[in-house]
Amino acid sequence: MPDSLYARLGGYDAISAVANDLLSRLIADPQLGRFWQNRGTDGIAREKQLLINYLCANAGGPALYTGRDNKTSHRGMGISGSDWARFTQHLNDTLVHFRVPATEKAEVCAFVESTKADIVD
Repeated sequence: MPDSLYARLGGYDAISAVANDLLSRLIADPQLGRFWQNRGTDGIAREKQLLINYLCANAGGPALYTGRDNKTSHRGMGISGSDWARFTQHLNDTLVHFRVPATEKAEVCAFVESTKADIVD
């Protein structure tokens, strides 16, 4: 049996590093930063942990995701197609930064793309 995507990405620590890098890029982005503009550091830390757990669980890891579904948690945020395009560029830049191999990068991007309909208004 082939290793899970979770294992091939390097497990919890590697996914956590990617999530930290990605979230930092998103918060600093002039277009996307508005989504975190009025969030406190504790709220951002909680969101980051939920993101890490979500990614680990969906990549086949042992993490338990206890957050809401994507449709519920993104409803009313006004996320546009343009916002999604910026997000996916940051995701790509993060995956390149961490030298994620092409096969795993494609799997991550395909998974993320599968969530678009529940996130973009």
